[in-house]
Amino acid sequence: MINLNHKTILISRTDSIGDVVLTLPMCVWLKQQFTNCKIIFLGNTYTHPVISCLPQIDEIIEWKNIASLTKSEQIDFIKKYKIDACIHVFPKKEIASLIKQAGVKTRVGTSHRLFNWFTCNIRPSFSRKSSLLHESQLNFELLKPFGLKFIPSLTELSRMMSAFTAKNIVLPDFITNALLLPNPKVILHTKSQGSAIEWPIENYQKLAQDLLQQGYQVFYTGTQKEGELIKPFIPKHPNCIDTTGSMDLNQLINFISKGQTLVACSTGPMHLAGIFGLKTIGLFSSIKPIHPGRWSAIGNNVINIVSANQQQNTLESITVDEVLNAITKA
Repeated sequence: MINLNHKTILISRTDSIGDVVLTLPMCVWLKQQFTNCKIIFLGNTYTHPVISCLPQIDEIIEWKNIASLTKSEQIDFIKKYKIDACIHVFPKKEIASLIKQAGVKTRVGTSHRLFNWFTCNIRPSFSRKSSLLHESQLNFELLKPFGLKFIPSLTELSRMMSAFTAKNIVLPDFITNALLLPNPKVILHTKSQGSAIEWPIENYQKLAQDLLQQGYQVFYTGTQKEGELIKPFIPKHPNCIDTTGSMDLNQLINFISKGQTLVACSTGPMHLAGIFGLKTIGLFSSIKPIHPGRWSAIGNNVINIVSANQQQNTLESITVDEVLNAITKA
């Protein structure tokens, strides 16, 4: 077992929000096992607000600040952090090569990436594609060299994320005022920026209409570009709030943390809702490897609704009534 007490550990994960959220429990485990270690997270600029919500992370490096440097400057940049171990959770050849050139002693990466055989000196062997484990559990396979004996359950992973806290960022006035109303609140995150199979927007429209009739407040979230696509399908109603394009990620995280229910396909906001304890309704295909067994949100109030269509990557067989019943049942 490699002892990381009083060591500096770099966690490398330079992809999207959901992937980053499902990597964060690793950081908690490392702090629990090695209380005097320092954890640095290497991520994208876009995910910085998410990473900063976890107090177990001591420092954040944005990959863009390294990528813009010359090769010798990149090596010097990494060396100044005096990193003892790097765990490549998201395999990226450029980063793996840099970490080796910078002289990091312990370099961990899956054996299933050819370039890791030349850049990593510890290569746990496991397959994400064929495994029955959840994505967050698969990440823990990379911790076995540091004394991990058992892969945590999803319940344990949810408990690890209890310290994840949204920053108290000021929200736009129209959203703050809407949150003051007593109506039960449902967030509909209808798009995924192309990262997942999406439920038809017409179904979200019908769901919103049904919820409004039952006295719910409905909030649509998404980017400005997504908002331009879905605005024609957003019901015109005083309790239907279109927030698309109105919040940056820091604000969106804070907003989700104040919610009660969120409906989405497999997206970052779905994962955020899960760890904040919202009733999180995830809409999924049953086809591997994009099924909920691999990509469900982690949390104590997660409901996954799976398409009955076994032949195609589509969510069209999920009915509005199924989702409505999941929202309204106690």
